[in-house]
Amino acid sequence: MKSQTLKENKDFKRLYYRGSSKASSCIVTYAMKSRARGCRYGITTSKKIGNAVERNRSRRVIRAAFSQLEGRINGSWDFVFVARSKTSRVKMQRVYAEMEKQLKALGVINESN
Repeated sequence: MKSQTLKENKDFKRLYYRGSSKASSCIVTYAMKSRARGCRYGITTSKKIGNAVERNRSRRVIRAAFSQLEGRINGSWDFVFVARSKTSRVKMQRVYAEMEKQLKALGVINESN
């Protein structure tokens, strides 16, 4: 089942204040159990990251990494991924590895998968 995107500001704020988070040098992940069916995710990139080209590349890299991990997620979750200034300059595999490590630490995906 394909995940949906978060668009409402209240959903982002709910994850920032009530969700669990893990951070690394290239991505910050907020996660929270959801009652909705399936997974929902949102990506934020601030203007501190750089110009529009860098922000769009950051979003594209995060989206690609999440789409590869999507099938391994247990249950219904909401996620917000926050890009860091380093995100636009690293390869997708690096973001994928960081995201996988963070999702395992948050208990979203099993260690065995």
